[in-house]
Amino acid sequence: MAMDQVGNDSRLKDLCSQRLSPRRIVLASNRGPIEYYLTEDGQLHSRRGSGGVVTALSSLSRYVELDWIASAMGRGDREMAQRAEGKRFKAPIDNDNLSLRFLVFSRNTYHKYYSIICNPLLWFLQHYMWNSPTTPNIDIVTHDAWENGYVPVNQAFAKAIIEEATISELPPIVILNDYHLYLASAYIRRQMPDVMIQHFTHIPWPALCYWQLLPRSIRQAIFQGLCAADIVGLQTMRDVHNFLHCCESSIDEVEVDYGQHTVKIEGRLVRVKAYPISVDVAGLKKLVSSTRLKEYEQKLRPLCGEQTIVRVDRAEPSKNIIRGFKAFDKLLERHPEFRGKVRFIAFLVPTRSHLRLYQRYMQEVIQLIEVINSRYGSEEWYPIDFFYENNYLQAIAGMRLYDVLLVNAVIDGMNLVAKEGPTVNNRNGVLILSETVGACVQLGENALTVSPADLEGTTQALYTALTMPPDERKKRATALKKSIEEADITDWLWHLLEDAVNLVEERSETST
Repeated sequence: MAMDQVGNDSRLKDLCSQRLSPRRIVLASNRGPIEYYLTEDGQLHSRRGSGGVVTALSSLSRYVELDWIASAMGRGDREMAQRAEGKRFKAPIDNDNLSLRFLVFSRNTYHKYYSIICNPLLWFLQHYMWNSPTTPNIDIVTHDAWENGYVPVNQAFAKAIIEEATISELPPIVILNDYHLYLASAYIRRQMPDVMIQHFTHIPWPALCYWQLLPRSIRQAIFQGLCAADIVGLQTMRDVHNFLHCCESSIDEVEVDYGQHTVKIEGRLVRVKAYPISVDVAGLKKLVSSTRLKEYEQKLRPLCGEQTIVRVDRAEPSKNIIRGFKAFDKLLERHPEFRGKVRFIAFLVPTRSHLRLYQRYMQEVIQLIEVINSRYGSEEWYPIDFFYENNYLQAIAGMRLYDVLLVNAVIDGMNLVAKEGPTVNNRNGVLILSETVGACVQLGENALTVSPADLEGTTQALYTALTMPPDERKKRATALKKSIEEADITDWLWHLLEDAVNLVEERSETST
């Protein structure tokens, strides 16, 4: 483990053991760290949960007592919730610090909450994905989904958090996550005015003019709900400034301080902070030495070319997969010397496949791959290989092998692939990075940056990456690794908890 990682880990352990203990953390997110599934013979088994929030936060239980509240996502989760009688239970992981509680909702309520409001409405809005002249169309169905889906689910999360908080010896620190729970802080605050609430949003926070696509009642409920927290965490300073402007322009009788990044509302001071999320560097290094991952690496090597371009993405429009392949198509057309030598391997993870827009997008991706392979391929070689499955180990193994990693998303809160790739890669690979992802703030200096809509610029970046001298590749790759190690997931967690603990201690001193 690098010294930076040792220091980050030690600093977080000290914070948790000396200043946070015995105070618990109650954490809430839509997805939980463990998901349960039933086998054909009716046996209940568990596996690691999916999603960036889960990946980022699961390691927290190594340092502190953690009560995690999440939605029951499938039959297995529902069965586990029933066996636990709706109460918290110890999660089956390597330590005893994590308790899990599933909230079970009717299918109709959860559909309205998740499939009409969370996705696509909020997700699409916060990723600038609406074609605003024609979408969204917020009709009576949307208003009903808000009132009878999003609102009651947030109320249920708040109720469960209050129940967990009231049985703790000391008031816990409450950490809410993402766009699924924008209203929960307000409900908690009414019942527990003194509890410390932190809300972290993992996705971008767009400008006010884009939020104004939503009805005033909905967007104001979101802004005011978040301002019931003590700390509002976002990925970048761009997000912080956008949030402050939303509050100043949309909430009556607030005082916004852009210098101090605070919102004063109803006599309370809300701190708005940028916490750029990162990856578990130590865990990734351990993972790449595992037997299973090495097996995947050996399996993938025959698919590589003399040089290999890799991308790893959820299969969704915001990841800009089609433009990436179009740029590669233009590269092969313009530079025939790469034909037969360069391979492009894409690891695409199914997501929200029940939505027709996502189904159509993936069909377009596959059709474009077939066109490019037909146009340039031969019996001995074809340009693009892709996997369409949720296989984290295989994707990490693929990133070990890239000469070029293409991350050209339209916009992302952070994009952890941009940090996972350089951490595990062993070929001094070059990172091509969209200017609009949060990771670009930290990594852009040592990456080749592109505008996500600029096909010509992306084509040129691919050419530059493939022809870059070895010493320049090594210099950039080394700098990327160092930057990511210095600000790994433990550093992110430390900043998150340090601010929360400081606020708790400040209040305790004031009250005495």
